[in-house]
Amino acid sequence: MSTPITINQQNSSGASVNPKGITNNLFNLADPTKYTSLFDFIDEVNAPDVRANLVKTFGNQGITEFLQLTGATKNAGTADEVTYWEEARLHQPQKGAIKADAAEDATSFVIDGVVLATNSDNAQSLVARVGDILLVGGKDRFVVTNVNTTSATNVEITCKSLLSDGLSAALTADDTVTLPIVGNMFDQGTDQPSRFLQSNVVKRTNSYAIVKDLYEVSGSQATNIGYIDVGGGDYRWYIKSEKDTRQRFMDKRELTLLLGQKATNSDHSFDGTEGYFAALEDRGLVTSDVLGGTGTAGGFGDLDALIKEMDKNGCPPEYAMYVNTDQSLALDDMLANGIATQVTAGLAGQFGAFGNSADMAVNLGFKSFTRGGYTFHKKTWKLLNDPTLMGIDGIAANLSAGVCIPLTTVADPKSGNRAPALEMNYKASNGYSREMEHWVTGGGVLGFTNDTKDVARFHYRSECNLVTRAANQHILIKGVA
Repeated sequence: MSTPITINQQNSSGASVNPKGITNNLFNLADPTKYTSLFDFIDEVNAPDVRANLVKTFGNQGITEFLQLTGATKNAGTADEVTYWEEARLHQPQKGAIKADAAEDATSFVIDGVVLATNSDNAQSLVARVGDILLVGGKDRFVVTNVNTTSATNVEITCKSLLSDGLSAALTADDTVTLPIVGNMFDQGTDQPSRFLQSNVVKRTNSYAIVKDLYEVSGSQATNIGYIDVGGGDYRWYIKSEKDTRQRFMDKRELTLLLGQKATNSDHSFDGTEGYFAALEDRGLVTSDVLGGTGTAGGFGDLDALIKEMDKNGCPPEYAMYVNTDQSLALDDMLANGIATQVTAGLAGQFGAFGNSADMAVNLGFKSFTRGGYTFHKKTWKLLNDPTLMGIDGIAANLSAGVCIPLTTVADPKSGNRAPALEMNYKASNGYSREMEHWVTGGGVLGFTNDTKDVARFHYRSECNLVTRAANQHILIKGVA
């Protein structure tokens, strides 16, 4: 007789002949006296009613729109930093201090503390020459009669009034003065000026930042199918995570270009990079008032004060205005009080950035208005409203409630080439670009066979910087409504 085959279908007590893990005792899960529905008995075999669509709880969370819509161009870089040039003012006033013991009477005075230097950034560099006419107190005209350069670090400039009664108001010793040079006068038969003025340009540099990120998925997880359609009928969740990692990388790259700073802390081995906000804080027009929030003229007081500063800086006529919600609402209230200045599709205005089409500006989410010869295209900036980024309380007052970007090109004073106000640069040479590097390594996972680990790694890298030209024409708005 053959030996019976033993099949291990019993549980530990030997009380059942069912295969392990199977029980027919579901009726014991509910007291029959409390029976209400069949669900009490077979709840574990009902298929769940799962909705495959993923709900965008916070809407589109990507913030990579600012540099694209403001017309920032992309250029290839071939060195570790970008060098660019900006011209200085054509007319420089003479700055210095009133010398205490050299004012003989109201018809003459001496300026000292002036530095003899060529192309110097020193605010009190010597620019006045003998024969120049200086405007004192916005009214009195004085002529430079002598420039004493015996001490290169303390040049003295003697000035004498064109009128016999001299100064309209007394000058205070040691006070710093800024005197515009409004012309010059010479006697008949005299020689040409002994000095000439050299045009100055300001050299600026900005280093690159290397931005990186990584995502990985195991071979096992790469084959799992979930409940949620992550796009195009694909239910593999790792696809969603990889897309999010890519978006976060692109957002962080743009945030680095916006919020980067040059590193001065010696603990860092990298140079850092000047971001947009750092450039504006250093060289831009900065207002601590929410535009339209205070002032006279129906709420236009703050804006009008800003426009006067824009006129001083030779600003172009068209601007993109990216603001947080508080600033946007303040501007809406301002426009409601002065509706005649608002621009709609049927009114005149500057729309060069939108193909001279007001309708296109509206379609892109901009609300446009004019004031003082300037056209502003207003748009709410989601970055400044995101409570996980720059929408956190206090950031608006300390850093930004909005910015105004000139929609123009800037001429390079060295080459004459014209370039946009904002320029994104990426390292690239001979067909190799580090603008957006993306590669995958894996030990056979998803077909990538350049590693031994049972994972697929998605790598992201970019080497980039942002050049902010003529930052004095850009506007940084701080404060809260």
